[in-house]
Amino acid sequence: MSTTVLFYQDRARQAHADAASATLDNVRDRWLRAAKAWDEMAIRAEKTEQRRSVNEEAKLTGGLAGA
Repeated sequence: MSTTVLFYQDRARQAHADAASATLDNVRDRWLRAAKAWDEMAIRAEKTEQRRSVNEEAKLTGGLAGA
């Protein structure tokens, strides 16, 4: 897992914690929206890493098969 994914996950956890400690509804909602956005970015980054790994493996396998 890359540092980018970990960073996004850390930010999401912090936003969830800030939402839990917020006393005003609008502030809580803002933190929850931020947490959702960070969670989505982490998921996208993870999927991108997985696709990149599969593509690199396919290139290596294809390159070895042609040799």
